Amino acid sequence: MTVHLPLAPTRAVEVSIDGRPVSVPEGATLLDACRKLGIDVPTLCHAPNLTPMNVCRVCVVEVEGARTLVPSCSRKVEAGMVVKTDSERVRLARRLVMELLASSVDLSTAPEARAFVERYGARPERFGPATPAAAAGEREGRRAGQHREPPSGGAETVAQPVKIDNELFVRDYAKCLLCYKCVEACGADAQNTFAIAVAGRGFDARIATEFDVPLPESACVFCGNCIGVCPTGALMFHSEHVLRAAGQWDETEQTKTDTVCSYCGVGCVITLHTQRGQIVKATSPHDSEVTNGHLCIKGRFGWGYVRP
Repeated sequence: MTVHLPLAPTRAVEVSIDGRPVSVPEGATLLDACRKLGIDVPTLCHAPNLTPMNVCRVCVVEVEGARTLVPSCSRKVEAGMVVKTDSERVRLARRLVMELLASSVDLSTAPEARAFVERYGARPERFGPATPAAAAGEREGRRAGQHREPPSGGAETVAQPVKIDNELFVRDYAKCLLCYKCVEACGADAQNTFAIAVAGRGFDARIATEFDVPLPESACVFCGNCIGVCPTGALMFHSEHVLRAAGQWDETEQTKTDTVCSYCGVGCVITLHTQRGQIVKATSPHDSEVTNGHLCIKGRFGWGYVRP
């Protein structure tokens, strides 16, 4: 006979954040505790449906007694913690991070990141603007064996042209923050395809397929879960890319409608984004118990048949 033992109750942990006490379950992160109090902590590399990667460092907070600032997205709460989320030290760190990011990549399709730049008074011009043309020249120089230290904007990420090698989505790595979210979504957190990874180190670091082959020649199954988590538009629906290029993309005119995918019996929730009566892309809510924000190729891209 199988005996089912009752689960042990989760212990509550008491911490103080910005002078306010809060109780959260053991194992929760500082970001969870902040959000329970309604404190808006900025994040870029964090997603509720992915494992925290701790790479953007925008969410850092100050913990009393700690030598360094800690990433709130992954640091677990400990009883008696005293945390500050908006001290001058925290604001300075976030401001510098946003200056470095905004000076190195194109944030034109990343409204959330641009809002953080304004929120913390960041001045990315202190480090010079990202210059893809200069970066491309630097890349060619390295290929020719004329290596030199990359100038401002000389990172390999920015030095890549827009990649359009399929009809489903576009890759513009000049907008890539190297937040690793696409890598995690393609890997163990969602799809388990492992078609992309971070290649290179330092200024040569970039998101790439195996041997830099085009996506159709890689292990990619075109689920599009990488697009669903990208915070900057570096990965974008082909339909959105075309409309933006024509100056017709207008999110103020778009409506979102939740429905159920019609392709199989799993029951995935999809959100259809429509503009002027036409579906322009499909996503899935992060809080869906069925999808956790992830879809397959049919759910994310298979809506073209409804177009007239």
